[in-house]
Amino acid sequence: MQVFKFGGASVKNAEAVKNVATILRSYQGANIVVVISAMGKTTNLLEKVCEAYMTGKDVSKLLDELKSFHREIINDLLEEDSHEYYEVENLFIELECLLETEPGELSYDQAYDRIISFGEMISTKIVSQFLNKHGVSNRWLDARNFIVTSEHHRRARVNWSRTESLVGKMLRKLVSKQFVITQGFIGRSITNKTTTLGREGSDYSAAIFAYCLDAESVTIWKDVPGVLNADPKRVEKTELISEISFKEAIELAYYGASVIHPKTIQPLMRKTIPLHVRSFVDPEASGTIVADHQRKELIDIPCYIFKDDQVLLSISTKDFSFIVEDHLSEIFDACATTGIQINVMQNTAISFSMVLNNDEARLEKLLETLENSFIVKKETGLQLFTVFNFKDPKNIEPYTKGKSIALEHKSGKTLQLLLKEGAVS
Repeated sequence: MQVFKFGGASVKNAEAVKNVATILRSYQGANIVVVISAMGKTTNLLEKVCEAYMTGKDVSKLLDELKSFHREIINDLLEEDSHEYYEVENLFIELECLLETEPGELSYDQAYDRIISFGEMISTKIVSQFLNKHGVSNRWLDARNFIVTSEHHRRARVNWSRTESLVGKMLRKLVSKQFVITQGFIGRSITNKTTTLGREGSDYSAAIFAYCLDAESVTIWKDVPGVLNADPKRVEKTELISEISFKEAIELAYYGASVIHPKTIQPLMRKTIPLHVRSFVDPEASGTIVADHQRKELIDIPCYIFKDDQVLLSISTKDFSFIVEDHLSEIFDACATTGIQINVMQNTAISFSMVLNNDEARLEKLLETLENSFIVKKETGLQLFTVFNFKDPKNIEPYTKGKSIALEHKSGKTLQLLLKEGAVS
């Protein structure tokens, strides 16, 4: 039994969907759960829909854009006026009905999860219907019937015992008969509310299914040859890493390497389920394998990771006292309550600094909380540059040239620099 995951780029248009069908056709007869993300940049568009909905703005133009994008794909894949066509159209109607109601007591995060989930639902319906029409027998299933979570909207935690029980009782039998097509990123709380697992969480969904099914492997199909030592859009010459240990993959993902979601590895490592990262552009290529190697450190080249739109908060006490344990406890509690992820933290006797993603809504809540007790300075428009397996300072000069360093952090063989455009420090 295997789990495949196809991201948004792999289903971004009709030709891409046909390519997925070609890949799956070559695996017919195998027992595979196929996890699929929203098409292309659909999630970004639905985030705009959510923002407009919660602020009382007109969503009609955004909805038209959403429907137009998907209908262009549908018209090339499904017969108009067919049963399959209308199954997809019904999802648009359901979304429209939701957006015609008042938000009421819904928080932004609750509305976000309800609205954003339509991206995956629409995408998987289209792919499933097309596959069945063209000889790739499959069953479409709602991931929310299997992945049970907490009610931490936009960052839900998996209820592993309930999820494992549902997958074992229901999904295992179904996938032994035919391909199962389902969604990444989404789940359902024990009170039946739609939740999401965090941005780019479809990889994590694949790992959840694999863990609960005791799968033999997970394959993530990407538009790159495998795990590279840098983003090819930012670094001219990149190198393919053919083998990587679970530990190294966790570190790269934690620091922000976009090829693997940070939460994906740990469930796989727990059951030593190998992860393959392969190219849907060149399906015959071997790609990268992430596995439980005896030799824990396999990467011998520097890996460069860039995170844009970072925020630096510098925190000090109002009474000029030292930053001590009770202050740190208050700061961390505020971060946990608002759901803020800390990318780097650093402290001295009189100050505490942390680097965060620029999530405006959560950041605003965090600042409101912290400013009750602390003096907080905020600096925006920064880039976090991480070098994993750092060796030679000369290698990073092209990426730091013309920039000042707002913060520097070194731990073991990892160097992190918070960079700002402007004069070199």
